[in-house]
Amino acid sequence: MKKKILIVGGNGQLGNCLRKIVPNFELDYEFNFTDSETLDITDEDHVFEFFKEYKPDYCINASAYTAVDLAESEPEKSFAVNAEGVGYLAEASRKNKTIFIHISTDYVFDGESNISYSEDDFTSPNGVYGESKLRGEELALENNKETIIIRTSWLYSEFNKNFVKTMLNLFSQKDELNIVSDQFGQPTNASDLAETIMHIVNYPNKKFGIYHFSNEPETTWYDFAKKIAEFSKSNIKLHPITTEQFPTAAKRPKRSTMSLEKIEQDYKIELKNWENSLEECINILMNQE
Repeated sequence: MKKKILIVGGNGQLGNCLRKIVPNFELDYEFNFTDSETLDITDEDHVFEFFKEYKPDYCINASAYTAVDLAESEPEKSFAVNAEGVGYLAEASRKNKTIFIHISTDYVFDGESNISYSEDDFTSPNGVYGESKLRGEELALENNKETIIIRTSWLYSEFNKNFVKTMLNLFSQKDELNIVSDQFGQPTNASDLAETIMHIVNYPNKKFGIYHFSNEPETTWYDFAKKIAEFSKSNIKLHPITTEQFPTAAKRPKRSTMSLEKIEQDYKIELKNWENSLEECINILMNQE
């Protein structure tokens, strides 16, 4: 009998990337992709009824309130999806003997460290979005011991809105752009994250808890944008600016680089260079035009 995988947030970047690789796993797994209409994770009764009926072996939570700046003025919405909803999914997973895989963020850190953050390092979010995601992590671990939390960063793909697609759009409209050059992090192709999640699902000796996953090494938004321009053969002129020159409602981490050693060791994950993954994504986007 096939094992059942429930994917919450099936229309997001990660959800769409998981859809793309479903054919590789259909012999062993049955997939059920939901969105906010088919499964409202902020409705506790709905979540418990859904799990009772479907009885998934795995629940992958790829849903999130990701409007970082808007969260500052909409904290209730951010916490409803990123915290309370996660708690409901984790508790429903525990009651139905479901392994819970939850996606979190580098924004749980304040970004003031000079070295890469490990999974055990002190968390101190700068804003509502990070606070809500951290609370979601806490509720997930409290409500289900068989929880795997994967913190990721700077996610992009050929789907939905993201930095890469925004840059490509702006490159076609403008002659020059200012890009922040003093924030450091690790761009992550959502397709690589999707593959990693399914690798973990298939892995025989699962370990639970918090893990970090991204492409490597670290870079800045400015250098990220320069590579996007290079791979898309754009003639855009890019100018580096400071965070202070580009104020936002929510404060961003200055350096939220995460250590990836734990997921490499525990799950034998082969990490990819972000430039190679970016080039693959841009090739897909360019061929779509």
